[in-house]
Parts: sequence; structure tokens; C-alpha cells
Amino acid sequence: MSEPERQPTEFRFDVPSGYQGGERLDVYLTGFLLNATRARVQKGIKDGRVVVNDQVIKKASRVVQAGDVIVCTLMKPPPMDILPEDIPLDIRYEDDHLLVVNKAAGMVVHPAFGHRTGTMVHALLHHLGSGPILVESASSSEEESEDDDSAGGLSTVNLAPRFEGDVVLRPGIVHRLDKDTSGLLVVAKNDRVHAGLAKQFAERTSRRRYLAIVWGVPDPKEGSVRTDLARDVRDRRKMATVEEGKGKHAITHYKLVEPFGYTALCEFKLETGRTHQIRVHAAHIAHPIFGDTVYGGDRIRYGKDEGQRRAFYNNLFKALPRQALHARSLGFTHPITGEELDFEVELPEDMEIVLERLRKVDLVRA
Repeated sequence: MSEPERQPTEFRFDVPSGYQGGERLDVYLTGFLLNATRARVQKGIKDGRVVVNDQVIKKASRVVQAGDVIVCTLMKPPPMDILPEDIPLDIRYEDDHLLVVNKAAGMVVHPAFGHRTGTMVHALLHHLGSGPILVESASSSEEESEDDDSAGGLSTVNLAPRFEGDVVLRPGIVHRLDKDTSGLLVVAKNDRVHAGLAKQFAERTSRRRYLAIVWGVPDPKEGSVRTDLARDVRDRRKMATVEEGKGKHAITHYKLVEPFGYTALCEFKLETGRTHQIRVHAAHIAHPIFGDTVYGGDRIRYGKDEGQRRAFYNNLFKALPRQALHARSLGFTHPITGEELDFEVELPEDMEIVLERLRKVDLVRA
């Protein structure tokens, strides 16, 4: 498949008056441009596609200063067509209106930058026996029949690009899981079902519980975390807790399930559903999720970091090369039949292996 022709997309950044970071221009921009590597940003600077205070800057080492106005032009590929792909799916429930899928860790939910193939959406199209979803049809005229509310057997609510240059297409996807989080997702086959499910998620009447291995043993054993969440100003790939009113309100309830010596198995219940919510909140209460490379769970956080102890945890990181987070249960009201549906799936093998080792070693050493 040939690489799609890239199109220019302009970004503007106004550096705050109180900025004192003193970062290089390439470092600063990489932190704010989603899906852009530092090498790609450096090339854009060298090619003259970055303007600071109305002057073209070709030095990546130029220090960013308070009050700078930075305008850069990156070459982005256009939205892609989505072709069916024969990828196995663990489907736990399906009827004429929706599916419930147990997503494997490592599977991306929907197409985006860097993931133009191999996503759950590609697999769903194949499972449903559908043809490809073409971008032209995704943004077609509003004069279509009201009954034509599916694309390849999936809802069209999140199919059209959200803004010019957007390449993220999410047909059927009501809610998401991070690539390296495993567990249950519900997928809508048409727009009516999508709207009904989305309403339940928005009104917090859906039921979602997660299991996670975390660093440390929470005390108290159960509680709630309430903060506002927003993009991290230093790294746009991350989320961060922010002052009230400066982000989206997020509520997570946690409960200790099984304590070990320096780690624990916990249950998390989502009241809201923000990006990386559980991962950020776990880190916020000083119990980051084991193996989470983004929020500090990929190093020893409790106890000594030396000798056999270091080797023990490093071996666990190799056995579980991702955040130890699993969407264990999902419940909702069927938008068409009104039936209450609840699903629960077992922990994946990689988390079970780590738990077994923690019970034998970490618990004994406490």
C-alpha cells in the first residue's frame, strides 16, 4: 500500500509570559505536538517550516523564551480509508445492535497516526463481513437517508474527521481503552445504539470496573480521587492533575483487593471516563500502576532498589511489558431491548504470572 500524500497543517503556540523552562525549540515543540517525533520536528525546523516572532528559525537549539509566538507547519497525511483485516477478536457478546469485545493488550482501538492498520476497527470490519470504509463516504452529504446510520456494520457517530487534517476515525467506538490496557469494550453497530450507549457513559449510569497491580499498599484501603485532568503542559502525550476549573473533572473510586509487600492488587471504578484517568489518579495518590512507563510505574517505587530485589522486579517488567491494568467488568442498559447487561472477563495471562510471583516473593519479604 503506497504512503498517502502529505498535506501542510499549521500550528501556533503562544509561550506564556511566565515561562521559565529555557528549553530548546525542538524539545519544546515535540512536547506539544501529538504524534510528532523530535527528529521530525528538527527536520521541519531545518527546512524552514518554523517561524518564531515572525522570523524563520532554522536552529533547533534556539532557546524558547516567555512571550514567543511560534508558528510551525508540519506535513500530515490525510485521513485514511479503513480496510477490513483478518485479525482475531475475543467477542464475548453480539447481537444485531452491538458487540462486547475483550480487547487484548497491545491492540490499538482505532486508526490514528502510526496505526493505519492492525486496529480493532480493522478487525471489526472483517468480522462483520464489511467492505472498506472510504473517507469520502465518511464526510458525505447530510441528505443521506436517516436509516443509513452505519458504516460497514458500525455506527458513524465518530467516523467523520473532527477537524481539518484529522486522521483519527472511530466508527462504532463508544469508549476506548489505551493500547496496552486489556479488557472489555462495547461497540455500536448503528448510530441509534451509539447515541444510547454514549448517553449512559455521559450520565455515569454505565458500570465499569478495572483491576490493576499498583506500587505500594493504599491506606486507607478504599477511597475516591477527585481532580481536574488536562494535557500536561510539558508533555502533550501525558495527562496531569490541574487546578479546579482548568481541566475536566474526573472521579475514580479505588478499593484494595489483595495486599503484598510493596505492591498490591486494587480495583478501580470509573465514575467519569477521561483519557488515562485511572493511570493519572493512581500516580496522583502515590500508587502508580505497575509497569506504567508514562506515569512512573516502570521502576521500583517502594523498598530498596538494589541487588536481588532489583533483578526480581526487572524480571517482572519483562514478563509484563505494559501497565498492569485490565478492564475487568462492564455493564450497561441495552439501548434497544432495555435489558441490563453485565460482563466480566478473567485477568490476562501476563498479569496472572506477575501476581503469582508477587504472592510468592513480594508478600514473603514484607
